[in-house]
Amino acid sequence: MPGIDTLPIEETLEDSPQTRSLLGVFEEDTASISSYFSQLFKAMQRIYDAQNELSAATHLTSKLLKDYEKQRFPLGGDDEVMSSTLQQFAKVIDELSSCHAVLSTQLADAMMFPITQFKERDLREIVILKEVFQIASADHDAAINRYSRLSKRKENEKVKNEVMEDVYTSRKKHHETTMHYFASLNMLQYKKKIVLLEPLLGYMQAQISFFKLGSENLTQQWEDFLTNIGTSVQNVRREMDSDAEAMDQTIQDLKEASDPFYMPDPDPNTVPVNRNLTRKAGYLNTRNKTGLVSSSWDRQYFFTQGGNLMGQSRGDVAGGLVMDIDNCSVMAVDCEDRRFCFQITSFDGKKAAILQAESRKDCEEWIATINNISKRIYLSENPEEIAARVNQSALEAVTPSPSFQQRHESFRPSTQGRPKTARSGSQCSVGSESPALSSLSLDSLVASDTPIQFDIISPVSEEHTCQAKSGQGRRTNPFGESGGPQSEESEDSILHQLYIVRFLGCMEVKATENADVIYETMRQILAARAIHNIFRMTESHLLVTCECLKLIDPQTQVTRLRFSLSSVVLCASHQENKRLFGFVLQTAGGRVDGRPVTVCYVFESNNDGEKICDSVGLAKQIALHSEMDRKASQKQRELNKAKEKQQEELHKQKQIEKDLEEQSRLIAASSRPSQTAADGQVLVLSNSQSEDSDVGEEGQKKGESEA
Repeated sequence: MPGIDTLPIEETLEDSPQTRSLLGVFEEDTASISSYFSQLFKAMQRIYDAQNELSAATHLTSKLLKDYEKQRFPLGGDDEVMSSTLQQFAKVIDELSSCHAVLSTQLADAMMFPITQFKERDLREIVILKEVFQIASADHDAAINRYSRLSKRKENEKVKNEVMEDVYTSRKKHHETTMHYFASLNMLQYKKKIVLLEPLLGYMQAQISFFKLGSENLTQQWEDFLTNIGTSVQNVRREMDSDAEAMDQTIQDLKEASDPFYMPDPDPNTVPVNRNLTRKAGYLNTRNKTGLVSSSWDRQYFFTQGGNLMGQSRGDVAGGLVMDIDNCSVMAVDCEDRRFCFQITSFDGKKAAILQAESRKDCEEWIATINNISKRIYLSENPEEIAARVNQSALEAVTPSPSFQQRHESFRPSTQGRPKTARSGSQCSVGSESPALSSLSLDSLVASDTPIQFDIISPVSEEHTCQAKSGQGRRTNPFGESGGPQSEESEDSILHQLYIVRFLGCMEVKATENADVIYETMRQILAARAIHNIFRMTESHLLVTCECLKLIDPQTQVTRLRFSLSSVVLCASHQENKRLFGFVLQTAGGRVDGRPVTVCYVFESNNDGEKICDSVGLAKQIALHSEMDRKASQKQRELNKAKEKQQEELHKQKQIEKDLEEQSRLIAASSRPSQTAADGQVLVLSNSQSEDSDVGEEGQKKGESEA
């Protein structure tokens, strides 16, 4: 590194013009340094701010990816693969966020701190010294001028001393200030190189440390994971491209096929009128009276449903009943100078509706359709066709389609893969008709004249009823739920599944052999709701555990219904509308005709009904295995108890045998006569032995007497 130019501090006292000129060069260099480092500070500050924003954005991205599984998209559904993939991405990005946070800290310490210190301390110190130097120089010049103006004729010793003291003080201050100022300017020549290199060195070291930390965290496992995800993304993109091509082709075909329908009133020769329809839907203008002589026309979507004419405005979830068209009369009319109007009058003549179609073709088709429905709804020879048509209409009215695609599938023309009925005016049931059901009569599945319950009886009302009927004992609920308080299940249950469901209804059934009874119950409940315009449903939380099923109020968390798993004998979901499911349970009390009372409950869920049925099946399996384990452990305890009892009996028997042997030994010892030893010594028995021998002799004599 070349030498550093410095100001001569030795010449500060002389303060020559050459020194002042050299000082001007250094001051100009200081101004350039200040301007340059201000720009450099802004650039590094932007780097530091961008790094902080990147760290915060990375952390926020990781948080949002973790919260993806909590989001509820109307059309997305539960995508477990996507959720697990995003959780892994969130883990990687969280680690990157930690690395970025470490990098931000290192940049603050190694890059921003030196240049900030240089700007706030060193450059500011030089600016202050420059101001002090200028003030000291001006004071010194003023003192010299006063000293130079001292009078030679009238010398005043006091004034002279004061002026000389002032010159001394100002010159000393000027000299000291100039030396400090020159020293700071000289040090600035070194500091500008140090401060220029230190932040860059800190920046590079921080980046190198960041890259090393990233290479340590991103192992080969993550590289394989990213490779697999990249392959999956490419597959999805290819699938999207193929779907886009298919949709483009479909759009082109529909444009060519729909060209005749763009005209509001097409030529009858081009688009003939179909007078054999039994179902029709489309937009109509309906006339509403607003006064005695005034009226207004509103555009609504109308459709036929069984024997009813339904209307639905844009934005409505479901349609409402406009008129019962069974045995009604319909005819074309002239109304308010409008074309293509027709009037529908109910069979009793009390209700009439005037509607306007878009074209003559639509008007004639609406009239023909309503006539066909009015004449055929009760003249059909096959009652199953009526049931199927009502079932189809009820499903569409009560339960909206789970997706946008399924909602519009019903308006497409029927394909070759769909089953066809022999009768032209009949419609196929929505998954609730099966070969087994067609062979069975409806009376064999559902109890005749059984009422349908559309709402859940709350525990409060049941308790009030029980208290009102004092003296009659405990109230038995006819639908199987317990009216009294239930003990809470243990919280360490293996299975806890919670689902949001809506109660559609329940009714008593007869057969429980297969799922056809659930399908038939769904059909009757939905048809009854559509006929009686019952669209309100009670929303609850269905809790599935290993002990029971609970319906819980989402607001108060009060248990509305509770079913034991042992009472659930059948559970199934609808074959086409997967959000519908039901289960059959046997009530604990009461028998009819020698058989237990069975009730079928029907629900609608936001989730797939098959998942709920699988959860119920899993809970029953777990409960079965738990019961088997309990019985096995109980049997093992009984075996252990019997074994212990057998061991105890064996021990008693051994003790008895031991006592008998001891008694026999004592008897044998007491029966031998006293013998004198060969050496003249006498064998003396102890007191205990003599007593035992006496007892033995008495026992022997007693035995002989008894013999």
